Amino acid sequence: MSTAGWEVRRRNGIWLPQMGWHLDAPHPAPRAVVSHAHFDHVARHDEVICTHPTAKLIAARGARLGPTIRAVDFDEPIRLTPQATATLVPAGHVLGSAQVLIEHSAFGRLLYTGDFKTRPSRTAEPCAAPPADVLIMETTFARPHYRFPTAADTMREVIDFCHDAITAGQIPVLLGYSLGRSQEILHHLHDAKLPIMLHPRVEAVTRAYEALGCTFPPYTSLAPLLAAGHTIIAPTQALKGELSALPQPRRLAVLSGWALDESYRFRVGADAAFPLSDHADYPELLEYVDRVNPACVYTVHGFAAEFAADLRRRGREAWALGQNNQLELGF
Repeated sequence: MSTAGWEVRRRNGIWLPQMGWHLDAPHPAPRAVVSHAHFDHVARHDEVICTHPTAKLIAARGARLGPTIRAVDFDEPIRLTPQATATLVPAGHVLGSAQVLIEHSAFGRLLYTGDFKTRPSRTAEPCAAPPADVLIMETTFARPHYRFPTAADTMREVIDFCHDAITAGQIPVLLGYSLGRSQEILHHLHDAKLPIMLHPRVEAVTRAYEALGCTFPPYTSLAPLLAAGHTIIAPTQALKGELSALPQPRRLAVLSGWALDESYRFRVGADAAFPLSDHADYPELLEYVDRVNPACVYTVHGFAAEFAADLRRRGREAWALGQNNQLELGF
């Protein structure tokens, strides 16, 4: 597909043939921009562009990027070709997460969001929304019923859940991604007066966040035999590992945007589910498109075809990249 000179393909992430660069390639590529440090966006490329926090978080998680890493600041232009520059701007997803704004002397401006959210975060930089001619955006939660409450409202319910569990002699366990979600949960527990233990993978990332300037309430390392009376923050995968050694009954809560689906907690095997997400919800996605105001939108991930159709009904040119697009007939 192309618009105003841009050629965009969904192949090993997003592939810009005229640039010779991939965006968020999940498999090794000669040259790639890595938007953030979640492993599904990371591979060992020959040449990598990313933000300084992203490079440090990837290293803290024990992964390796390619032999040539260009770690840059937000809003620092990078020459990709004689005709094009790229600038990384905040995505609001996790600490250091970036959108990629590419400016070409002949084609105009292309913006790739990567994973993003526009709601305020305590542990990520505020999301930017620069104007662009072409927008490539993730649409993970692009159905109308995905409308998230504020993080503060959600976390008040989570804190009540933890106090109730401890009062009942149970160990509350909060499950979330070790990078991003867990640090957001931890930061919201600042004033909860809950003793906190962190799973080793969560603790390693949290210490990297602290080195990058984030502050958190006191915590200790997970010690199953000493866990009574503590709230534990852990990744979901730990249920079959370290958490199985907890000596007392557990009360599990999973924190995810998918918690708005009633079946989600049963699929995970949790006692409760709370809607805390590091992605944009449906109203945010619509508002973001209006703020960027592109001539053409390409959607990727999640409900990409449905959201592209929603945008077309709103009068915008929009297509799900790499998918079949159902065309509406204007009867």
